[in-house]
This record gives sequence, C-alpha cells and structure tokens, in this order.
Amino acid sequence: MIRKIEAIIREDALSEVKDALHAIGIRGMNVFEIRGHGRQGGVEMAWRGTTYRLDLLPKIQLNVILDDENLDRVIDTIVKTARTGEEGDGIIFVYPVEKVFRIRTGERDLEALADHGAVNQKARA
Repeated sequence: MIRKIEAIIREDALSEVKDALHAIGIRGMNVFEIRGHGRQGGVEMAWRGTTYRLDLLPKIQLNVILDDENLDRVIDTIVKTARTGEEGDGIIFVYPVEKVFRIRTGERDLEALADHGAVNQKARA
C-alpha cells in the first residue's frame, strides 16, 4: 500500500530532517511553510514592557509519499531527528494514498514513485 506522511515540525528542524531522510534514500518530498499551534496554544512574548500572546507559530509541513516497506523507517527518522523534548516539536499524520500518477511518463502507483526515493528497491525487484 502507498502512504502519505504529513509531518508538522519546527522550522529549525527542517535541514536536519531533510538530510536524515536523504541519508536513508528518501529524495522526494514537499515542504510548506505554515502557521499553527498544538497543545501548547502558542507562546507568550514580552516586548517593551507589554506581554502578548503569539498563538500561530511558524512551522514546517513536510509531505512524503512512500510504500509500506519504508513507512516505519521514515517515521522513526523524522521523530529521532526532529525531537527536542519540548512542547511544539510537532506531530506526524499517516494517510492511505489510493492512486499515484506520474504525469510525464504515465507511470502509476509504485512505478510512479520508483525514482522518488520512497520505494523499497528490493520490493520492486
């Protein structure tokens, strides 16, 4: 089965997470700059003697499409790399993907992901 990982991480974790994913063979990903908050509800800031609440914090949304064979390895890599142990480290969602189509070649499903770095090469052989 094909899956989509949607990871919401701290901005400062992106470079290290991306490098760690590349190190395990994951090349294809989409990255979005987003704003939001989770359980922490934001942060209180002080400026010139005034306290205010910043409730929509800058985050990164990282999307990776991959096969089941690589799912746990990719999740473990993101968690290990992005974790600081503090509130706001992020969250990972996993969704099923029904179909994948590579527009340029017409390839479908796992074949469409083959050069994407998200398919276990042994599983394809």
